[in-house]
Amino acid sequence: MKNRNTLQRRLVLETVRRMHNHPTADEIFREIAAENTLISKATVYRNLKILSEQGEILHIPIPDGADCFDFNTKPHYHLECRSCNRVFDVNMPYQSDLCSKIVGCEDFLVESHHIVFSGLCPACRKAAEQRAQLKTTEEPHRKNAE
Repeated sequence: MKNRNTLQRRLVLETVRRMHNHPTADEIFREIAAENTLISKATVYRNLKILSEQGEILHIPIPDGADCFDFNTKPHYHLECRSCNRVFDVNMPYQSDLCSKIVGCEDFLVESHHIVFSGLCPACRKAAEQRAQLKTTEEPHRKNAE
């Protein structure tokens, strides 16, 4: 079965390229549905799968979260904020030879790798520090009230 370059597929591709924020399939669907109510969620999901298989977009598997998509198809790594779940590009060289360095699994053919680092983005880190500071300043007031 030949994959046709449908209007819906172009719309999904243009939306991913326009969003620039590693959107999930649901976020892409909501963005499209806001302007085009005739496209179904299943159509968006199907076209995301096809576009990633064709190398037009990058599918980013996110452990314990919703997978994301990226317009940047060059090999690179990602950071996921464990608080807000946003995904960011990592500015470091891609280790293309990493798969060949795996030892002890001789019968396993390693073809690719996806690395997603986890941590706190600057905004969530700042918010956590402010909450901790607020909690620290409230503690003496509670002890004095008792």
